[in-house]
Parts: sequence; C-alpha cells; structure tokens
Amino acid sequence: MSDHNKTLWLKTCREKAETRPLTEGATVDLAVIGGGYTGCSAALTAAQAGASVCLLEAQEIGHGGSGRNVGLANAGLWVPPDEIRACLGQDAGDRLISLLAEAPADVFDLIERHGIDCDPVRNGTLHCAHSASGLRDLQARHEQLAGTGAPVKMLSGEQAARRTGSAAFHGALFDPRAGTIQPLGYVRGLARAAAEAGARIISHCPVEKMQHANGVWTLETRQGVVRAKSVIQATNAYHQGLQASAPAYVPVYYFQFSTAPLSDNLRATILPGGEGCWDTGLIMTSFRMDAEGRLVIGAMGDLAQAGRVAHTAWIRRKLTELFPQLAGQSLNDGWHGRIAMTSDHLPKITQIGPNALSAHGFSGRGIGPGTVFGRLMAESLLQNEPSLLPVPAVPEHRESWTSLRRAYFETGAALTHLIKARF
Repeated sequence: MSDHNKTLWLKTCREKAETRPLTEGATVDLAVIGGGYTGCSAALTAAQAGASVCLLEAQEIGHGGSGRNVGLANAGLWVPPDEIRACLGQDAGDRLISLLAEAPADVFDLIERHGIDCDPVRNGTLHCAHSASGLRDLQARHEQLAGTGAPVKMLSGEQAARRTGSAAFHGALFDPRAGTIQPLGYVRGLARAAAEAGARIISHCPVEKMQHANGVWTLETRQGVVRAKSVIQATNAYHQGLQASAPAYVPVYYFQFSTAPLSDNLRATILPGGEGCWDTGLIMTSFRMDAEGRLVIGAMGDLAQAGRVAHTAWIRRKLTELFPQLAGQSLNDGWHGRIAMTSDHLPKITQIGPNALSAHGFSGRGIGPGTVFGRLMAESLLQNEPSLLPVPAVPEHRESWTSLRRAYFETGAALTHLIKARF
C-alpha cells in the first residue's frame, strides 16, 4: 500500500509531463537536477527568460514528495514569524516572510496562466487546535501573523466545528490566502509548461557524476552528458547518488489514506467550504477533501516500517473520532512520503560550487516555498545576482544525529498510534 503506484494522486492525475531521452547529450545555460516543485519551477522560469535548460529526473516527474504530499498550498512555513526572524535576522527574516506570504498567489497564478489541471480550490486552510494548549499556540501565531499584515482570523470552537464538520477542536486559525490542489497534477503541469517554454525534461536519468572545470559543469548520466554554465540541485528528501552534494536533513515520513468518494449527504457535513486542514498535535493529523469527494487523512509515520499496522489501525480510529458519521468507511488507498526536515524547520540554499546552488529542507511545506525558491534560484543564477535568493546561500549545512532523530520521530509516532489505537 505504500508503493507510489498506489497513491490516490497518481490514480487521479490528468496532467502529463512529456519527457524525452537525452540521447546525444546537451549543452545548456542551466541544468536542473530533480523534477519536483523546486526543479520544475526553476526550469520554467529559466526557459521563459530565454535560457537553454535541461532538467534531469532520476525517476518520474513528481516521484518524490511533490507527488505524495497532502496538497495544501500554504502561506509561510511551519515556524511563526518571530522564529524566522530569530534564525535569519530581521531583514532576511522579513524578506522571507514577505515572499512566502505571496507563495499561494504565485502557485494559483501559475495554475491559471498555464492551464494546469490540478483541481485548484483557493478557499483557505484551517489550522485546528487539538487541545487548550494548541489553541494558545494558534492565538500566539495569529498575533504574529496579523502583525505582518496577513489576513488571518481566529475561529472559536463552535465556528471550527461548523467549518470542519468535527466537534473535536477547540478553535482554528483560518488563512484565506491558502488552498488545496492535486499535488501531482501541479508538478506535472509545471513540467509541461517548462517543456512548452523550451526546456528539455528528461526522466529516468539519474546524475551519476558532476564536476566543474574551466567554467563549465559536466553532469554524467547513463543516457549521456550534459554541460551547463549553471546548476540547480533540487532533490530535497529524494536525493539519489552524488554523495558529495547530498543535502543534510532529518528524514521524517508522513502517510495518508483516502476514503471512497462520499455520498452527497456525507460530503455536505465535512468541510463544506472546501478548506484544507491540519491540527496542532505533536503527531500532526491532516485532512482534506479531493475533487471527487474523498476524504484524505494523514499523519506522521512510515507505512513501510514495522509500525504500519499501528499507523493503519490508528488512522481508522482517528477518522471515526473526528467524523463519527464516517464510522465504517473503507480506506481504499494508503501511501507515504519522505520529508526533509531541518533542525530549525527553515529551508536552506547551499552553494555546492561555482554557479551551482542546492535547495532543501522545506520541512513539509514544499508547494509554495518550493515554487518560490525554484524561481528565485533560477533568476539569481541567470542574472548573477545573489541578492535575489529568498535566503542567503551558505557554503554548507549540517545536521547532527539524523539517524537517531529519525528513529525518535518514527518510534514516537508508531507508539502513539499503537497506544491510541488500542485504548
């Protein structure tokens, strides 16, 4: 059930990203490694600017997190504005906050401009308080976000119940800037648009070796060699090979299940406004409706590990706790994906060589930030202007105790789900 071929998004995706083999190789202005949101956004931006572009994807477009996530196009990051400023400083923090406040608008503008078939619904998102302490956290976030000019609104428990269809929450933080999409459809649509603008999109073509000499990057693959003036590595949590430039992060796994399409009566009782949701729990739960009326619900955990049984039992119980009217509903699809988490939950840009940048660490917020980072990294390299980057590039980024921290997240999620599923 955790196989990518079993994901709901792959089964319902209508967008197609036409790719072609590398054959004789290529010489381009920009080579992009990775066919997710960041890579496809960079390829589209560069191609529209008139640059020659070659994007190399080791699997299929959207194989990684871009084709497996919940599909919430959010504004900002997991961490509130004050923490962003504390990590980056006032000026750099304010710049990132401002850029990512507009990220949903960027996403939905691209969808409209390029006719991307990805079921866009821009009716906002609800960050739901699972407890009294969660409500206090949301109230603090509301104050900080409102201080930046964000049009967010706090909802009472009664208001949250009407908006979600669940009486389980103490309140919610509503963000009207955000929305939901079919995540695989969006990334494939970006790839299609990039190809239509002139980029070469090549799948099933992992880069096995990369080196720089005499002002030119050489990327070796089994299909051929790509030579480029500049390189963007956008592999995030699905990096394959090239260990010298592998991003440092803590791998955190997130799984999802979907119901069958609900009846009109049931559908009218759950998220009637079409918002996407997640809660304040330490082991976070997300839920949303898809275009055909399926409820998609997920949480932290790896379905390929020993905790799969506990995760599956827990999600069934959680579904009934949130929505008693769905007791007994079948769960037809289950899949998981990998998140690149950083210790401060902020994305990183590293300078992996001359005219070469790598971005990673979106910490579960890849749709909007990935789109923005890809665009600005491409613009920065093409214009040779580092100030265009959304965050300053650093020579390297390190994370400590990544294996232990991954074990902590996965074991904690599995134990929590096991205990709650049984009791």
